Amino acid sequence: MLGSSPIIAFVGTTNAGRTREFYEKTLGLTFIADEPYALVFDANGVMVRIFKIEAFTPASYTVLGWQVIDIGKTIRGLRARGVNFERYPRLQQDEDGVWISPSGARVAWFKDPDGNTLSLTQFAG
Repeated sequence: MLGSSPIIAFVGTTNAGRTREFYEKTLGLTFIADEPYALVFDANGVMVRIFKIEAFTPASYTVLGWQVIDIGKTIRGLRARGVNFERYPRLQQDEDGVWISPSGARVAWFKDPDGNTLSLTQFAG
């Protein structure tokens, strides 16, 4: 029923100004609107609505992720813009923070200004 309908992604923020700067300038998403309750971005055809809320606890899992062609190049580009990549003691990660999943996909994680976990994935093959 919904397989042909566009998906909308949702994230929360407690500081719309800081978050707009991060998603627009650091990550390069296209800013669409600053609405009373949300910032709206276009992420390659997917609407991302970042809700303005007073307080929340970020999820302990990835809330948004991007498929990339060259994870190393993308990491270097984001690091040059001030993004720090997460390290997890339970995972074997390389010097860039990349973990190789059982399927061969290469994955790295970083956080937005509100502590939402975001990821990059370069699929094998």
